[in-house]
Amino acid sequence: MTHPIRIAVQIQQQHTDYAAIRRTVATAEEMGVDVVYNWDHFFPLFGPADGAHFECWTMLAAWAEATERIAFGALVTCNSYRNPQLLADMARTVDHISGGRLILGMGSGWFERDYDEYGYEFGTASGRLRDLDRDLPTLKQRLDLLNPAPIGSLPILIGGGGEKVTLRIAAEHADIWHVFGSLETIIRKNQVLDDWCQKVGRDPAAIERSTGWTELAKASVAAADELADAGVHQFTLGVDGRNYDVSAVQAFLDWRDERNAPT
Repeated sequence: MTHPIRIAVQIQQQHTDYAAIRRTVATAEEMGVDVVYNWDHFFPLFGPADGAHFECWTMLAAWAEATERIAFGALVTCNSYRNPQLLADMARTVDHISGGRLILGMGSGWFERDYDEYGYEFGTASGRLRDLDRDLPTLKQRLDLLNPAPIGSLPILIGGGGEKVTLRIAAEHADIWHVFGSLETIIRKNQVLDDWCQKVGRDPAAIERSTGWTELAKASVAAADELADAGVHQFTLGVDGRNYDVSAVQAFLDWRDERNAPT
């Protein structure tokens, strides 16, 4: 299976109002961006700690209605915050609203303030991973039972780079795997994921490989080119609510088109 290069924008829903978020989603779609993401947190991750912030999944439902072409999802949904069967139903419903364009991003969670202030048990990193491992089959089983079923393929994105557990979970369940890190780190983890795929009986080529930059200003086409040569297919460019200027994304879209052009 050959995956084309895709460009995503993560619209970080902090330090802004919804009108600005909505305009940025529309601009990204008009530019030809492939995917837009938000994130699943309850408070800003940087900047003023108590700044303006909006919830993830209600926003995704609004994006589903407001857009026509672009794929979208959370980078990533925190498994701890919702019953997996409820989440499956939410995702199926948002997928229908959009006409089949949702990406279901999943991770084990890490931001302790979210847990503490909203009354979730933070526990340990290993415990949260065990919960994700337990809940993904339940989520998928509920998706199979829902009537009507999702319209689209509803790809599951798994975020994280832990080589002993997270990459095994990705090998078992992911259609897209997302990780941050240097070129050398991503090359190594790519190989570990391939090894896990062989162990669990999965074709490594079935999993789209994804990475990105939290801040658009830190991204470069040259770095993306090296990562693409190393097997990365999807590149996410982060924009903070204090400056939703996505004009610099155009260079990455032009590069994408060159990489995807027939040879």
